[in-house]
Formats: sequence, C-alpha cells, structure tokens
Amino acid sequence: MHPAIPHLVDLQQLDQRIATLHAEFDGLPKRFREADAKLNGAKSAVASAKEAHTHAQTQRKKLELDVEQWKERAKKYRGQSSSVKTNEAYKALQQEIANAEREAAKLEDLVLEQMMAAEDVEHRVKHVEADLKEVESAVGAEKKQIEVQYNEKKKKLETATTQRAQIAAKVPEDLLELYSRISRRHPGAVMAEVREDQCRSCGMRVLPHVVQVLRTETNEEVFRCETCGCVLYTLEPIPHAAPAADAAAASADETTRSE
Repeated sequence: MHPAIPHLVDLQQLDQRIATLHAEFDGLPKRFREADAKLNGAKSAVASAKEAHTHAQTQRKKLELDVEQWKERAKKYRGQSSSVKTNEAYKALQQEIANAEREAAKLEDLVLEQMMAAEDVEHRVKHVEADLKEVESAVGAEKKQIEVQYNEKKKKLETATTQRAQIAAKVPEDLLELYSRISRRHPGAVMAEVREDQCRSCGMRVLPHVVQVLRTETNEEVFRCETCGCVLYTLEPIPHAAPAADAAAASADETTRSE
C-alpha cells in the first residue's frame, strides 16, 4: 500500500468531521433567527391585543357619546312640547321623543356589549403579556446556549482545519490533487477500504492481484475502484517474510528436538 494512503484516510475522516461541523455551525444562525421569530411573534400578539383593546375602548366612548346625544335630543323635545299650540305638533314631538329614547336604549345595549367585549380583550392582553414574559425568558436562555455552541463549534472547526493542513502537507502533491478531484465529485467518499476482496464503497469485487499488491508493504502504486472510482486501501495485516537467519535458527531448533 502506498505510504501516503494512511494520511489520505486520516484526511477523509477529518473532511467528514469538518463537513459535519460546518453543517452544525451553519445551522446555528438559523436557530437564532427562529428564536427571534418566536419572540417577535409573542410581541406581535401583545401589540395586536393592545390594539384591539384600544379599539374597543374607542368604540365604547363613541357609543356613550351617541347615547348622550340621543338623550339630549329627547330632553330638548320634551322642553319644546309645552310650547306647541296644535295637537299635530304635540304628537310629532312625542314621536320624536319616543324615537330618541328608543335609539338611546339601543345604543345603551351596544355599550353594554362593548364593555363585555373590552373586558374579554383586556383579559387577552394580560394573557399574551404573561406569554411574552415566558417567551422572553426561554428565548434568552436559548440564545445564550446557541452562542456557547457557536463558540465551541468554531474552535473545533478551526482545530480540525489546522489538523487537516498538517496532514495534507504529508501527502505528495499529485495524490493530493487526485484526492481533491474525487472529493469535488464525491465529498467525504474518496477512500474505500478493501475487505474480503470487496470495495466497501460500492460492494464490487476487487481483482485478486490488486488486493495482493495493496497488501504489499513496499508498494507505491495507487489503485482506484473500477466501478466507483474511489482510491482503494486495506487495513488487513501485511504478511512479513521471516528473515533467513530466523528461518535457519528455527530449522536447527527443530532438528535438536527431533534428536
């Protein structure tokens, strides 16, 4: 197996870790925005409830003013009734008085309804204000947690990036270029282990002579899977030939035991 292969394997593991950290790191601002949106939603609910309460109060005051105006009109007509000279004029005034009192009574019923509606809105204002306090507390705690995670992941990312540069410096330039080229097409899936004569990336069988060469300690050739294009490596033990002196000593020991 090429001596730079272990470095490429380490490089791939680091690239996978860096990709994971980037995904987590990039997701934190989104969580921050979601927390802000939750808080803004609670604030909008309070603003809407207060606006509804103000509108209810305004409507009530307008109705009360209309009631007073109709009552004043009825009072005015009663004052005029003593000075009329004909029955027709008197009946007309009595009709106007009855109409004014009727309108005043209708509006008083509406005032009562508006008062009840205003009370409901007031309760709603108190409820959403209490909700807002809870959301403010929860969002504040969540934002602090996000900030802590942001700093932690930033440090981990910086550390992993530094480690990557150190490992990449140990890889020959041509192999590093090959690794980068495959990585652009298949991020995090450049290296493939050969186990039981199979490429563990795609599952296809690797030619026996390729497996044999990969398991040769002095090999400096780089092999790629013919199916998926990954760079192949093996973690299976490399057989070592016993030195000649050791073989001779073992033979002598065997002769002595047989005697």
